[in-house]
Amino acid sequence: MDKQRQTLRISDIITECVKIRLIRYRYTMRLSVIVPSYNEAERLPKTLQEISSYLRKQSYDYEILVVNGGSTDTTAQAVENMISQIPGLKILTTENRGKGFAVMKGMLATQGDFRVFTDADNSTSIDQVEKMWPEFEKGNTVVIGSRDIPGAVLVSVQPRWRRMLGDIFNLIVQIISGMWGIWDTQCGFKGFTKIAAEAIFSRISIEKWAFDVEVLVLAKKMGFQIKEIPVTWVNDPRSKVNLKGMIQMLFEVLQIRKNELFGKYGKVDYAKR
Repeated sequence: MDKQRQTLRISDIITECVKIRLIRYRYTMRLSVIVPSYNEAERLPKTLQEISSYLRKQSYDYEILVVNGGSTDTTAQAVENMISQIPGLKILTTENRGKGFAVMKGMLATQGDFRVFTDADNSTSIDQVEKMWPEFEKGNTVVIGSRDIPGAVLVSVQPRWRRMLGDIFNLIVQIISGMWGIWDTQCGFKGFTKIAAEAIFSRISIEKWAFDVEVLVLAKKMGFQIKEIPVTWVNDPRSKVNLKGMIQMLFEVLQIRKNELFGKYGKVDYAKR
């Protein structure tokens, strides 16, 4: 009788373990959407509604994390007011240290097997993630939106001077960073596998505008496969990037090059682990 009871207990334990594994598998978070925000009380609510409208129609589990980078307006309150209306919506408030810092915090705080950051102005809508899935399935671990490759659609194009500055900046970035062939490092729509996100964003040091470049440099150095995809992009004339910001970005790119030369990034190849 004792042996029979012991067998039953062991059987019950095995059954419970199997149930737990099945539950974990079933409820694995597939997609995390990170939205870095600073003083975005006006634009953010509409963006969150549009993100939610798309994701509600999908069959996978997801989360939406707004990283509020020390906003001085009512951004935090606007998001908190929407949490009861939008499934999976969360907010993380940090100090104001730049977009790169906010994205880093979001990437490391989320749980998704795939993690995408997108801009608060919704310049690239979340449905563009559908172009990422085939690339992830091919083995690419970093998939980035591009406005400068065939297939990209630009709606409400930027002023000519902004486009010229952007083209010059992209060329300088390729020369300094060695990221030849990546024609749009600054598009605010980038996706990562869980492993790539955690490996890359745990090492970034650039906290402001040029963090995108450092992310790509690290991805390449770590052996992750990078793929550019064409996206539909809508220009918002209220963009916060200006000439002063681009000059700052240039100095940050030089800092990235310096970090490389002095071996700050190390030589870990995650693709072979």
